[in-house]
Amino acid sequence: MRALPTVTGRDEFAALVVRTDYHDDEAWQDVTAALTEPWGDGPYEAHVHFVDDPAWAEATVDEVLTAVRDDDRLAVVFLADGTTMRSGSRPLLAVTTLTREECPDDEDYEQLTEFGSGFRTTPAGLHDVHANLSIGNLGFEEYAGWAHDDPAGIYRPS
Repeated sequence: MRALPTVTGRDEFAALVVRTDYHDDEAWQDVTAALTEPWGDGPYEAHVHFVDDPAWAEATVDEVLTAVRDDDRLAVVFLADGTTMRSGSRPLLAVTTLTREECPDDEDYEQLTEFGSGFRTTPAGLHDVHANLSIGNLGFEEYAGWAHDDPAGIYRPS
């Protein structure tokens, strides 16, 4: 596994989005534009920290998680990967940063990851996911379950 650069300068309230696919700059521009739009009923200002460095090209989920593991305020990291760039809805991969070792017991971890350690979310859903996981209002498993119930496997806020 390769070592990736350290993520610096992320405000604790900003969602972390890591670009791992560098084949389509126009698609990336679409993603960043969608993620910087105000969101929710507020509407609320978008707070996103983008990692846009070719050193992260083709990074695996494990490599990304290893690179961000020292950020103890980070509950979820979002990857803009090949699927994100090729799909019209630009679904990002949301991945929990919680590991089995950090979970108090195996049963809790199994419940948290019942639908896996990652799911897809539309750019409009990213802020909802990040905000609610950050304050503990909803759990990762709830969002993963909603994505699981979607015919395309994507969390879409209502």
